[in-house]
Amino acid sequence: MTDPTNEPLWRALWTGNPPLPTHRKRRIYAHLPSSPRCRICLAPFHGIGGRLLHLLGNRPSGKNPNYCAVCDGFARTHPGGAEVELALVFADLRGSTSLAEQMGPYEFKQKIDKFYLAATEALVEADAFVDRLVGDQVVGLFMPGMAGPEYASKAVHAARTLVATVARRAHLPVGAGVHSGIAFVGTVEGQSGVERDIAAVGDAVNTTARLASAAHPGEVLVSDDAVKAAGLDPAGLEIRHLTLKGKAKALAVCVLPVEGA
Repeated sequence: MTDPTNEPLWRALWTGNPPLPTHRKRRIYAHLPSSPRCRICLAPFHGIGGRLLHLLGNRPSGKNPNYCAVCDGFARTHPGGAEVELALVFADLRGSTSLAEQMGPYEFKQKIDKFYLAATEALVEADAFVDRLVGDQVVGLFMPGMAGPEYASKAVHAARTLVATVARRAHLPVGAGVHSGIAFVGTVEGQSGVERDIAAVGDAVNTTARLASAAHPGEVLVSDDAVKAAGLDPAGLEIRHLTLKGKAKALAVCVLPVEGA
């Protein structure tokens, strides 16, 4: 169940104003060697400090190695979340059904692993919170508290890098969508009611998913909202007006082709 009393903590985290307990940990962890560190609490991952905190669970998170498992585990002890302005990147592997028909399950799994690895590295490098790795899709969230004030421009850059990286390293065709808006980002519960994960929900999330589905292999579709948020100059770029499934009005998008993808 969502606890509304936790909302200020989540809002502070997503917008770049860590809650007081995190401030205290940051002051302590900052004196322990050595980098790289958790970008929330500054827990070191290497050196003597890294080895010590690793024993206490401060290892890199499975969601994003820029953050420690303890900070990621915040979801289990503070159910809830907050509405926040963010940018989202959805990337879809194209032709995965046909690809799976052409090879055995294990070989296909290896292809998917290459897709996940290349896509995740591109998102993490741009300070995204990797929301989801599922099927043939990867989702990254770009919020001020994680990616800084230039979160929207980082999302656009990450989407283009992702498409190019997957094409170069995994030799797989990918299309991506970028959108900016307000979403609820916080905990969601598994079927047991005990397991919790962090996810984004709302119309902005659905819109981004639709954009990714509409993108051709080797291109990134950026919504008008994301274009404005990122300060992108649309001059000279192709503009499409898309009627997306479930949306009442056509959406204007900028088409960013990715060289070599």
